[in-house]
Amino acid sequence: MNGLFDDIKNAFKRQDNALVQLILINIIVFLGTLILATTLTLVGLKQFYTSYIEIQFELPSSLSNLIWVPHTVLTYAFQHADLWHILYNMLVLYWFGVVIIDYLGSKRIVSIYILGALAGAFGFLILSNTLLPSNTYLIGASGAVFAVMVAAATLAPDYTFYLLFFGPIRIKYIAPVLVILSYIGLSGNNAGGQAAHLGGALIGYIYIIQLKKGNDIGAWIHDFADSIKGLFKKESKVKMSHSGQKKSKVYSNNAANAYNTNSSPNEVPNQEEVDAILDKITESGYNSLSKEEKQKLFNASKTD
Repeated sequence: MNGLFDDIKNAFKRQDNALVQLILINIIVFLGTLILATTLTLVGLKQFYTSYIEIQFELPSSLSNLIWVPHTVLTYAFQHADLWHILYNMLVLYWFGVVIIDYLGSKRIVSIYILGALAGAFGFLILSNTLLPSNTYLIGASGAVFAVMVAAATLAPDYTFYLLFFGPIRIKYIAPVLVILSYIGLSGNNAGGQAAHLGGALIGYIYIIQLKKGNDIGAWIHDFADSIKGLFKKESKVKMSHSGQKKSKVYSNNAANAYNTNSSPNEVPNQEEVDAILDKITESGYNSLSKEEKQKLFNASKTD
């Protein structure tokens, strides 16, 4: 059991592991709430679970109820109804999330997921309070997953999946079919869920279009995450300094800070400089490198 917890802890330590971290968070929330619900039911406290805990992960369609649980515009995207619900969402998230990480790095998968969750919540609330009024709630990562899926298809439309019974299919054909099915589903019993899919799909498309224009509309998300991480790093440094222990080496998120960019273009970088550049590629993708950083990496490759 300790080995399992160690593996989970190590998964969250790696900066290039955002996709696995998102999947793990979903699984932990699903299993944790399921175990808690079962335990409280066995001891006769089922009403406590439904009244105080379950509602923390359900996005209500009623705006008057939403006022009391505003955080559910995000937390709903980390909870699922049953095993098949979470299994489907996590598989699709992984398949298309790999494409995002290959092209854009680990950080942006989180930005797209969060934006998709928020856009999905918006779509659900708009539909539930205008065209198809209802008093229900929304759970599931589908809106966020649709954002990742459409973003991947917009970014790399010719990327090919090999599907059972169908063979190789480019994702530019898969994503539109699923979006159309969600639109058709607006007339069904799960209209609110389908609206969340469409909201996520729309923001996923907008995100990539804007990114190609040089505008990262999700930058505020990983900037906020970096600021939180920075607080913990500062606290860790202070503790180590007070204890007299050796400080661990921390690379800057901006690899350009690791060396003098005015150095000769033919200069071979040292290992620390190369590591900093590779860290930046891992977090933000190769296209995030400056001209000087790409030259440094090229010079280093010639020495191998």
